[in-house]
Amino acid sequence: MSNTDTENSYDPFQHKLVPTKTFDELKVGDRFPIPSRTLGDANFAAFQLASGDNHPIHYDDEYCRKLGYSGLLAHGFQVLIQTAPGAGLFPHVLGDIMIGFIDQSSRFLKPLVSGDTVYPMLEISELKRQKSTGIVTLKSTVHNQRNELLMEGEQRFLVRLG
Repeated sequence: MSNTDTENSYDPFQHKLVPTKTFDELKVGDRFPIPSRTLGDANFAAFQLASGDNHPIHYDDEYCRKLGYSGLLAHGFQVLIQTAPGAGLFPHVLGDIMIGFIDQSSRFLKPLVSGDTVYPMLEISELKRQKSTGIVTLKSTVHNQRNELLMEGEQRFLVRLG
């Protein structure tokens, strides 16, 4: 077989990380961990640049120390983005049935401090069948290395049935 034959026979749509599931194969309680990561000064600087948020609690160590914190505090959205489904396997499990991200909500319970390691998790909490589509609701959480729940919320996705 020549290289041309091999190149022409390759289908990038078959290059899957995990087996995909239909809506009916999903189950309440299915969990989708997102890899842990330690957030340091570079993460905080990148988020500040992207968000334009210039409050000193997010970038001034001395300001934070004067307020009694051990380091920079993450913006709530910086905590929220740790639960981006694409950072884990959830959208790969859905594959082609995914239509789109509908909405999200979140509650911030404790501060994320620079140097913390986060452990994001997504878990199916509800599956709602409609006529030709379904809604997958995910519970989203972020814990730190001290097993403190920093954030909890919900994300909803519209998917194709079948």
